[in-house]
Amino acid sequence: MAKTKILLSGNEAIAQGAIQAGCSFYAGYPITPQNEIIAYMAKHMSVPSGIKGQAPRVFIQAESELAAINMVYGAAAAGARAMTSSSSPGISLKQEGISYIAGAQLPAVIVNIMRGGPGLGNIAPAQSDYFQATRGGGHGDYHVIVLAPASAQEAYDLTQIAFDLADKYRIPVMILGDGILGQMMEPVKLSAGKIKVNSVKNWALGGCQGRKPNIVKSFFLREGDLEEFNLRLQKNYQVIKQKEQRCESLFLSDAKVILVAYGTMARIAKSAMSQLRSEGKKIGLIRPISLWPFPQKSFQIKNSKVKYLVLELSYGQMLQDVQLAVNGRQQVEFLGRSGGGILSQEQIINKVKKLL
Repeated sequence: MAKTKILLSGNEAIAQGAIQAGCSFYAGYPITPQNEIIAYMAKHMSVPSGIKGQAPRVFIQAESELAAINMVYGAAAAGARAMTSSSSPGISLKQEGISYIAGAQLPAVIVNIMRGGPGLGNIAPAQSDYFQATRGGGHGDYHVIVLAPASAQEAYDLTQIAFDLADKYRIPVMILGDGILGQMMEPVKLSAGKIKVNSVKNWALGGCQGRKPNIVKSFFLREGDLEEFNLRLQKNYQVIKQKEQRCESLFLSDAKVILVAYGTMARIAKSAMSQLRSEGKKIGLIRPISLWPFPQKSFQIKNSKVKYLVLELSYGQMLQDVQLAVNGRQQVEFLGRSGGGILSQEQIINKVKKLL
């Protein structure tokens, strides 16, 4: 299939990926550094006439983050491919709504372009929302699938995958990026195919004339019903854990030190790895692409002398998942910065040389 290559920021690539995936409802609220998503969606969500089967697309700049996520809740319940986006403190405000969406088993896509925290923090890049994203974030026993792109191209591709996964498992899916990814511009190859048309969702609230009414809810008052529902959710999560782990692995066969990083930090780690290998140092890289489910299978390395170096723009959140995956078989070290601080290639190289 022929493809068109254009220059897009990471934010714009996410927005274009959503449109290409057939996103028919978007609600958002402005916050830096993800405002380009809102601007792009506002401009491009209109549907040209004559596209057979494509529902009209709706863009809403909501009055608040709380309003935006609850609009997505309603649109998803009606069967729309729905999305919202925000950045760190804005995502915090959406957590109750995300829990409701998960509790109603609805598909939706949520984008978090992370900034420094805690609190209002700053608008510099960070990766300190990892716990919030991978542990559910809101109340109750639930998960969202979390995908972490490392380039504008991957932001475009993974956003389309996010909509498909959301529909396949009836689960919220989060795209987790940061301020660098959102703002940097790179060439992106766009698929030349037609925009996807929403598939029929027999469970959706699309009117009940001629059939039994559908019910979408997260409220189970009768004793035992909620526990039974939670067990069904857990079975779904176990399937996702087995089938949807995504990861990039480089030079693991001979590595003495394996760098572990995701998103923007992985780009810096990859440069450090290349420099070290040019000097004859045996360095590898594991880049988790799915943060939940975490790619535990990629850490099943038998060499007990291998050391892992986890690199994050936080003070050790993904570190815990690496430690769980390694399960004491090898040494795990950490290097991180937060609050907008960015690890340099030189800092990584110096740390690796000390480990060697």
